[in-house]
Amino acid sequence: MTYEEKEKQRMILEIHRTISSRDSRFTNFIEFLNFKIVYKRFAGLYFIFCIDYNDNELSHLELIQLVVELLDQYFGNVTELDLIFNFHKVHALLDEMIIGGEILETSKTSILSTIKKLENQD
Repeated sequence: MTYEEKEKQRMILEIHRTISSRDSRFTNFIEFLNFKIVYKRFAGLYFIFCIDYNDNELSHLELIQLVVELLDQYFGNVTELDLIFNFHKVHALLDEMIIGGEILETSKTSILSTIKKLENQD
């Protein structure tokens, strides 16, 4: 969906406020407007997906786990700075997994080998 930049920022702040104030004993799913927010915290980093109301929350929670495992393998214990200074590599990794909003590839070996090939072309 398209939103004005001001509206996007308001939504991001509202989601952040909601997630960061939640007790870790609660589920990792939140209903937000006409969507569901699926999130997971790993060592101070929050990984958040906003998904369609009819999508499977557990498959997206597994996707977050896969993304974190891939980032850890690629960067070697990923940190916030890795994500900030190498955002283009993170986007390439996500592009190998998700196309058109659909999860298409879940093989860690395949994803990492494709990313390595792309790096060698540069």
